[in-house]
Amino acid sequence: MKSSTVRRPYEPASDVTTRQGNRAYSKVAFPVLFFVAAVLVSTAGGTNECHAQSAQVNVLDPHNLPLGDGKVSTEPLRGYVYSCRSQFRGGGAQHSGGWIRGSTWDITKKTSVQGDVMWPNAKFTIAIVDGERRIVGNGLPINQTTGTFPVQASDPAYLIDRNPNRIEEQQFGFSLPLSPAFAPTPGCVPMGMIGIALNGVALFNALDDAGRDAVAHEVQDHCSGHPQMTGEYHYHGPSSCVPGSTSNNILIGYALDGFGIYSMYDEHGKELTNADLDECHGRVSRILWDGKETSMFHYVLTREYPYAVGCFRGIPVRGQGQRGGDSIPDAGYKRARQPPPEAIAACAGLSSGSQCRFMSPRGDTVSGACRSPAGGLACVPEHQ
Repeated sequence: MKSSTVRRPYEPASDVTTRQGNRAYSKVAFPVLFFVAAVLVSTAGGTNECHAQSAQVNVLDPHNLPLGDGKVSTEPLRGYVYSCRSQFRGGGAQHSGGWIRGSTWDITKKTSVQGDVMWPNAKFTIAIVDGERRIVGNGLPINQTTGTFPVQASDPAYLIDRNPNRIEEQQFGFSLPLSPAFAPTPGCVPMGMIGIALNGVALFNALDDAGRDAVAHEVQDHCSGHPQMTGEYHYHGPSSCVPGSTSNNILIGYALDGFGIYSMYDEHGKELTNADLDECHGRVSRILWDGKETSMFHYVLTREYPYAVGCFRGIPVRGQGQRGGDSIPDAGYKRARQPPPEAIAACAGLSSGSQCRFMSPRGDTVSGACRSPAGGLACVPEHQ
């Protein structure tokens, strides 16, 4: 197995530690858990700016952001979500907030879910393993808090959006290409994870369960996140809690086709909007990618709908442990039977074919080899 990491400028040169629960571990004593700290030092590559930070110029008026309702298409269209789903159930927020006015909305007036919940057991790793970008996590935000979910009846947000779901761990793992390539034609985006932010939180498309602009209608917490019905905490758009989100031309996450998702300002500090981007909400420009400055395609996380990925330019993976969106999974994204979380964790940092061992929920010790039964590595018992 060959692996490499790229250390961020703020990472100390001394030994790196990580926290799991309330206990601290050293990478020397626990080499596997060193990978858990990787997100804090970013093996992602490309997290540094290509240019020194410039004065920023905002283009959009936060008091009059364009509402994305009705902008769902069956083909790639700039400013639209090319959705794999054509029919919606009508869930989401129960009422429209006062910040929505006709075809625009005022983000400065929007209510947030109250609460400041810590997640000390959050885990997230990114490592380059065997020529691929291996991403493993449990869906909880690294070094960030969330609001209190389910939304409490005493919370003013309850009058608009009575989200009944609680945040729960979501074990996932998948591998992305280091050099992603365009698919023959752009692909639709599902309801559910379409990418991952560098703080370990899932990124969903711009739609709520009713097919409306989720960022405008749904009431999220102070980090612009909330859980769906299986407990998966996620963002639909920009979050101030994602490192680098308001910086110039910085990598802030990955789409599931392997292309990077970059911050809302370009290298000169200009806010990017739909007018600057293609039908999939991306562009080709010079970025820092795995430590090297290069000109390549990437998505941009903007304040303008559809916010992140309007369609997939490459071929998306379907990772281990990924669940559906705010409702039932989409056609075309049928999930294979998923390995247990213990089997996924047993192969964290290992390569395909490596010997592995884990303890099953029944208490049995299972030995096997790391295989890819559902799009990512898991410990598969030897008798299978």
